[in-house]
Amino acid sequence: MTDTTPTARPIPDQVTLPDGRVELAPGTPPPSGPYANQDLLPVPVDRRTWTTYNFSALWVGMAHNTASWTLASGLIAVGMDWKQAVFTIALANLIVLVPMLLTGHAGPKYGIPFPVFARASFGVRGANLPAVVRALVACGWFGIQTWIGGEAIYFLAGKLIGDGWRNAGHIGGHAWTMWLSFAVFWAIQVAIIHRGMETIRRFENWAAPFVLVGAFVMLWWMSGKAGGVGPLFDQPSKLGWGGDFWKLFWPSLMGMIGFWSTLSLNIPDFTRYGRSQRAQTWGQALGLPTTMTLFAFLSVLVTSGSQAVYGEPVWDPVQLAAKTDNVAGLLYALVTVLVATLSVNIAANLVSPAFDFSNVAPRKVSFRTGALITAVLAVLIFPWKLYSDPQGYIFTWLGLVGGLLGTVAGILVADYWLLRRTRLDLGDLYRPGGAYWYTGGWNWRAVVAFLAGGVLALGGASLKPLTDGRPVPALAPLADYGWAVGLGTSLVLYLTLTLASGRHADG
Repeated sequence: MTDTTPTARPIPDQVTLPDGRVELAPGTPPPSGPYANQDLLPVPVDRRTWTTYNFSALWVGMAHNTASWTLASGLIAVGMDWKQAVFTIALANLIVLVPMLLTGHAGPKYGIPFPVFARASFGVRGANLPAVVRALVACGWFGIQTWIGGEAIYFLAGKLIGDGWRNAGHIGGHAWTMWLSFAVFWAIQVAIIHRGMETIRRFENWAAPFVLVGAFVMLWWMSGKAGGVGPLFDQPSKLGWGGDFWKLFWPSLMGMIGFWSTLSLNIPDFTRYGRSQRAQTWGQALGLPTTMTLFAFLSVLVTSGSQAVYGEPVWDPVQLAAKTDNVAGLLYALVTVLVATLSVNIAANLVSPAFDFSNVAPRKVSFRTGALITAVLAVLIFPWKLYSDPQGYIFTWLGLVGGLLGTVAGILVADYWLLRRTRLDLGDLYRPGGAYWYTGGWNWRAVVAFLAGGVLALGGASLKPLTDGRPVPALAPLADYGWAVGLGTSLVLYLTLTLASGRHADG
């Protein structure tokens, strides 16, 4: 089928409420066919009930997790002091908040999840490209977080059972009891997701404050070991504020942005339940930068304290907690890690890819099936390798993720805000042959912009410790700016190709 050009026209099967939110017109049958299922349909306005508090609480629950902790402590481990690490993380979260609010706008307005939102720019079928890419990234995150949770179980059981557990025979470089702990934590998460979204929401409500208290307890413990709070602030930077710092700053900043770049795309999966645009805007603005900065502050102080006490920074909180001789303190710390990891992993890394995989085959893959696919692929990605050292974790994994997903974000922002001016046809998002069918269900302009942005963002990236070398050595100067390069390239190229082909996508 040839391109179809959307035009500004009355849309009979949807209504716009006075507050700007849009839903299917009363009496209109819900979209059906091969590109719709119950999980992908627009959320009715009466079920869009999340308030500013709900969105803020969501971010508190997701930000207070072990991966966020290692994000900040990893910067200490590679040479920054606490001021440099907190500055880098605070700036990154202010930057990533912008595309997050822009892409999140479609959620409360239309009640649609990310893979359906992506159909407007990539095509009804083409949306599977960014959906699967984003889902595979989430699989990596789910695997990393599950490995962290498995570590907590391993150390917790080791304290209770003794040397027989800790010194068990090794398989693949780790004790078999560590692999068992990993499997147990994996199974716990799959069991929770099968109970549905309401169980997840209730879990998030109490998990966030519990984890925050745990972080302050760890700070109190480390300051006591270090002889007061002073030594935590006194650890000097190995880099200074000269060229050595700025050389590390840019890839670190892109890595920090990459940390939440997944959520900056699939945030409509959550904002689709928003009561208003104000709720999602203020909820995210109050929840993300403040929470992440506070948690980063606690993390870098504790890690600086570990440097003062043990002579080297211990960036993994599970490894740090295991150093205490106080059994009660260790149990509390490791249970906190378990709760924190469950909190973020289920909300951020199972919910969204479940929708993404469901979008690939709506009639065959339900939300729960998509979640199970995510959990299985998470193991096959070998998360223990991604998490093996801070250098690879921050610069390889987060850098690659940020560059790739920044490319998708550029296309979404260009299409929804600059071309369509936030106007979408709900029915056509599910309809073959409609405004978003393009050529055979694919918008080639979005695909070209995605590939071009991806090559420039990732082509010069170092793949250590996964492998040596760079895919395109000539692009190495761009590697430190992957997220910005990917977003900027795809946004400009998509706009250029769309306008040059005479398509003014304003309907």
